[in-house]
Amino acid sequence: MTVLVIAEHDRAELKAVTLHTVTAALQCASGDVHVLVVGAGASEAAKDAARIEGVARVIVAEGACLAENLAENTAAQILSVAHGYSHILFPASANGKNVAPRVAAKLDVAQISEITRVVAPDVFERPIYAGNVIATVQCSDAIKVVTVRPQSFDAAAASNGIAEKEIANQVDDFGQSCFVSRTIYSNERPELTGAQVIVSGGRGLGSAVNFNEVLGPLADQLNAGLGASLAAVDEGYAPNDWQVGQSGKIVAPQLYIACGISGAVQHLAGIKDARVIVAINSDEEAPIFSIADYGLVADLFVAVPELVIALGNAPSKRTPV
Repeated sequence: MTVLVIAEHDRAELKAVTLHTVTAALQCASGDVHVLVVGAGASEAAKDAARIEGVARVIVAEGACLAENLAENTAAQILSVAHGYSHILFPASANGKNVAPRVAAKLDVAQISEITRVVAPDVFERPIYAGNVIATVQCSDAIKVVTVRPQSFDAAAASNGIAEKEIANQVDDFGQSCFVSRTIYSNERPELTGAQVIVSGGRGLGSAVNFNEVLGPLADQLNAGLGASLAAVDEGYAPNDWQVGQSGKIVAPQLYIACGISGAVQHLAGIKDARVIVAINSDEEAPIFSIADYGLVADLFVAVPELVIALGNAPSKRTPV
């Protein structure tokens, strides 16, 4: 059984979620794992893909109509090479969730969403009910279209591979959708899905100004990504790209600090894989405390600046005894 992984990239380089998806693919495969790199000017990303350990072949499909990841064109390109694969795996990212359903529909198969474990090549585990239940799903379709929750799988080694490359014929423009514009938020902090530390804020911050003035220095001290709850995003305190939760980004950092976040079910579903969760909230009954490893019942406008000062005064290296 040969497995196809759909790479995610920004043209200049391969995104880390692809490495996690390759690990899931290796657990599905009894044969080779191939990676498909779709886009315009994707040659550098294809070089990165060829170096992934365990990947036997990299298929490159470049063209102007593939430049903006339109679901119709990207899906058509995937379908043009889909024959002969037992599995087609996508990262469960915004792009993956956009394209995978169309591929599954065109193949007339069921999509298996956000798997967290491969039990067997046709058996997978995935969370349901906001992560409160883990379902075991068996799929009998000839081609299994799967999205992979990257944080649930280790990243494949990205330097030892020697995959061969193949150039695919570009499909024609589907013609029923077009790219209009893209708004990109400049963010020098780590990307949430790959950050080792995340500082998140909720409605308790009260405003966008407070959000940045209070949480920004803490994130800077910890070299952390900045996240937000759905409520904070809805209030306009933070951009949509910062939303953490079931309807936002699923994260698994080493440390997650939740400030002024009550802990709605959809938010908790997005942070359960964090190794350590710290909650700061003035409401001692807030649901966030039910899953926090450390909880501080305090006014965040006092506690967070004090924490920043304490971190600033802390020695950078431990003094030998």
